[in-house]
Amino acid sequence: MSSRSRGAGALVALVALFTAGYLAPYLLPTVVGRLSAGLGLTPAQAGLVGSVLLLGSSSAGFALAARGERIGPRRAARAGLLAMLVGYGSAAATGTVPLVVAGAVLGGLGSGTATAVAAAGIAGRPDPHRASALGLLSVSATAGALYLTLPHLGGGHAPPLLAIACAAALVWPVTGRLPGGTRARARTDAVTGPLPYRRAGAVLAGGILCWSLAQNALWGVSGRIGLTQAGLSEVTVGAVFAVALGAGLAGVTAAGALGSRLGRAVPIGAGTVLIAGCVLLSSAAGDLLSFATGEILWNAVYPVVLSYLLGLAASLDPRGRWAVLVGSASSLGVACGPVTGSLLSEGVGYPGMGAVLCALLLLVAAPMTAVARHVSGRPLVPGSIRRRGGAPAAVLAGTASATPSLVPQVGAPEQPVASIRVPGARRRLTRAAVGLAGVRGRE
Repeated sequence: MSSRSRGAGALVALVALFTAGYLAPYLLPTVVGRLSAGLGLTPAQAGLVGSVLLLGSSSAGFALAARGERIGPRRAARAGLLAMLVGYGSAAATGTVPLVVAGAVLGGLGSGTATAVAAAGIAGRPDPHRASALGLLSVSATAGALYLTLPHLGGGHAPPLLAIACAAALVWPVTGRLPGGTRARARTDAVTGPLPYRRAGAVLAGGILCWSLAQNALWGVSGRIGLTQAGLSEVTVGAVFAVALGAGLAGVTAAGALGSRLGRAVPIGAGTVLIAGCVLLSSAAGDLLSFATGEILWNAVYPVVLSYLLGLAASLDPRGRWAVLVGSASSLGVACGPVTGSLLSEGVGYPGMGAVLCALLLLVAAPMTAVARHVSGRPLVPGSIRRRGGAPAAVLAGTASATPSLVPQVGAPEQPVASIRVPGARRRLTRAAVGLAGVRGRE
């Protein structure tokens, strides 16, 4: 099998694993709603079960951040999928609340493990942003299909949990395309060293935690905003959410097609500012037009910014440690979001909640954009080329006919320069200089 075929097979396995791991957070609204209706839990109690599930997912990611390669991607992925099968399957098979909670926690640990393995593998791809966009596109399409299918499978809490367990079972066969333990240990021995970009990575992890918390604080109460504040029917609110999910698919597709043409700082900074405006619009919606505009535009931009954030985290460390840590921080924000939204909406109302979340998003947009600019490298301008190669090099760099692989282009990222020590070079240069001086003296 050629290296290209092996690389394509590994990408398919990573995207499938990404889809299985992220499916539980994407289906969280219907899981929480079914738990409340099927088990007689209050909305707060059902939301707490969902938060515990996501806390288990984020805990698994933090635990595997530095140990995934020691275990091996294939072994860790299969362990996570097995935990998803047993956990979500057992939770669906019983109606006892403590057993449902225990199964949900075990399933959440499995989802976090699968997501961590996928994030670490995507970080090692040649283009992690496109791989992340493919993963988001796959999980969005899968969740959309399930949102259309689950209402026809009867009530109760079992159908969504069984759907997640079945997704884990379907992904299991493709894990054979992931590298095994021996290869992972060899890679760990070959790539050693401390965690790079510690300050930038910590800022990004803290920023995405607040970013995800704000998104899911609104998402957790969006249905109530449409029903109570905008005065819409349940059918109309469901139709708005379906269109918004389709807009999310279009946004992920656009992010994958756009790639890195705009860099990472512009999509992250401008996209977060746009999301903040959508949050403000949706939270203050009083009719169908304002509610639908805010929800659809928000869901179209959200996955675009998320794909660039995941790609940025993957670029911080080729071993994927920052990708796993940042993804786990995002899961932690997702878990705390619904509780935050409920408390804010009860305390200051929906418009006040939107104002607080908008301010939070604007506050974290600046440091996340700064991290994107910092790790992307300084631009290579004609002045810097002139310092290295003189004016002719700057002219060549600015022409379209120059070969990109040989001549640096204006605006291209500056490449690091490494010093190479050659034994005996100084001695040979000294002898050559003495000899040259003797020749000039004789002349």
